[in-house]
Amino acid sequence: MKKIFNIRLILLLLVLTMQFSCKKFLDLLPPNGLVREDYWKTKEDVAGVLMGAYQSFASMDGRLFAYGEARGDMVIQSSGFTWSDDYKLMTSNIFPTNGFCSWEAFYKVINYCNEVIANAPEVRKIDNTFTDFQLKGYMSEAYYLRSLSYFYLVRIFKDVPLILTPSSNDGVDFYPPQTKGEDVLAAMMKDLNEYRPFATDGYKTLQEIKGRATKASIDALLADMALWNFDYTACIEYADRILTNTNFVLMPSSKWFEMYYPGNSLESIFEFQFSNSLNQLNGTYGLTNQNAYAYLPSQAAIEKFAFKYAQEPVRGERNSIAMVSIDNYMIWKFAGKAADGRTVRSSLEANSCNWIVYRLADIYLMKAEALSQLNRFDEASALLNIIRERASVPPLSIGNSAIAFEDAIMDERALEFAYEGKRWFDLLRMGRRNDYARKAKLVELIIKNVPSTSKRILSAKLTNPLGWYLPVSKDEIERNKNLVQNPFYIF
Repeated sequence: MKKIFNIRLILLLLVLTMQFSCKKFLDLLPPNGLVREDYWKTKEDVAGVLMGAYQSFASMDGRLFAYGEARGDMVIQSSGFTWSDDYKLMTSNIFPTNGFCSWEAFYKVINYCNEVIANAPEVRKIDNTFTDFQLKGYMSEAYYLRSLSYFYLVRIFKDVPLILTPSSNDGVDFYPPQTKGEDVLAAMMKDLNEYRPFATDGYKTLQEIKGRATKASIDALLADMALWNFDYTACIEYADRILTNTNFVLMPSSKWFEMYYPGNSLESIFEFQFSNSLNQLNGTYGLTNQNAYAYLPSQAAIEKFAFKYAQEPVRGERNSIAMVSIDNYMIWKFAGKAADGRTVRSSLEANSCNWIVYRLADIYLMKAEALSQLNRFDEASALLNIIRERASVPPLSIGNSAIAFEDAIMDERALEFAYEGKRWFDLLRMGRRNDYARKAKLVELIIKNVPSTSKRILSAKLTNPLGWYLPVSKDEIERNKNLVQNPFYIF
């Protein structure tokens, strides 16, 4: 594995690239030329590194989009991009040389967090203005971002190195082996539960309330992890903490698109912040705007959203997708300024759409899924239909079957969270459930957007669930001899 970022490199990156959260949140930036003996003296030093973690994570939004959407059934890529790593990911033509097989960006965030976790308590001892309340609040944020990073890694790669300490010494290489994914998540959930009481909801600005870790964002992550682990009772418990919180409400139908423009809505729980005016630019606009010719709505998505096929007055055409010309559609959420399919963001705000990680509708549907798997069908139906009522579509009447509810909830999530980086992980959760009982359903969806000449071969390959995860990057395998390649990719 590549040498984990040492402290000098971290601080250099902070100086060169940290613009995101310091301007938007704390207006703190470490001065130039710092090394360890000059650093970790004040609470501002702690805040600076923590904000670097937020900025670094936010800069991955384009990758998060690809990881959560490319292998699902809601997107295709322009024919002019068949050479790209994105297209190869989309068609499951994946080799360890593919750029998406690199986990370096996640471990950069993790090391920022490890630095805060290791050094903030020492700063507390020497900075009399650094209160215990502030210390524990910063620690809870670091644990949240670290846990979110590992949750992505486990869902993408399955087993990954678990690194809980910073790379503090120059010249030291780390060669950690992989840890089983379930053990990684167990460690993260332990941390989140321990530090949740110290998280705050009392930030000063809306951008901070929605863009920094809070108790609610921790609860949302815990609910998501519990659902991934098929611990339905725990998922319901975590979800209920949010559903009883009056600070969050579903946006009314008439204001549904305001979740994306201007963002930071009443429904939002946690989102990474972007602003053209502060040169904090997202990656999703460049992937989805009309002239990007990169990611486009698939035929399955068009049939869910387009006027000529579907009745989705709130989430459909002009909201989730927009018609550019006859039978030519674009993804609208990140490029649009209004729910009209015509008014695009101006050049001064083109890259300003936030990346929503969790919002209240997600919690409703997580809980509905957990309830349905516990055969509590009436309760699950009530929650599902709350989301449908907000979308101005008729309620569903579903038979008392966990599989029927699973299909209905997966379809509802596809409608509600289209292009928000959730579809692939939802499908993967479905495919893994009950000892891969619905593996064939997942494979069917994976190959939907693959060229017809490749469908049979790919279908046979993907009967092995290890093929649902990415390989370890060739570069990482060469650097760290303790890493083991996913057997699916050993030829």
